[in-house]
Amino acid sequence: MTVLRVVAGVLVRDGRVLAAKRAPGTREAGLWEFPGGKLEPGEDDATALVRELAEELGVVVLAGELLGVNEHAYAHGVVRLAALRCTLVSGEPAALDHEALRWLGPHELESVDWAPADVPLLHAVRALLGA
Repeated sequence: MTVLRVVAGVLVRDGRVLAAKRAPGTREAGLWEFPGGKLEPGEDDATALVRELAEELGVVVLAGELLGVNEHAYAHGVVRLAALRCTLVSGEPAALDHEALRWLGPHELESVDWAPADVPLLHAVRALLGA
């Protein structure tokens, strides 16, 4: 089975992390994720993340260190999700491709229903937030 490479941005501001709710009509609709998307041919993780967050959130970010990688087998195939810390350079995140956005503090991470591929990354995000 082919592994789909996906990158997710962990965007932190004021001790909170940005979470995005998948839009109706998409795979895993209604579940929350760290925003990002599929790598295009020839892209590395950082390049794909900068492009995806510009498309999905309308922001410019600087991709930083790798926080974790998780592989998850969905019904449609295996996803290899790499989560990178990113810094907002310009713009205010907008839900251009998602149903909703929320800034979550470390104790609010369990308040949303995460997509399965994102769940194992929550430990690294909690540590990043100092929890």
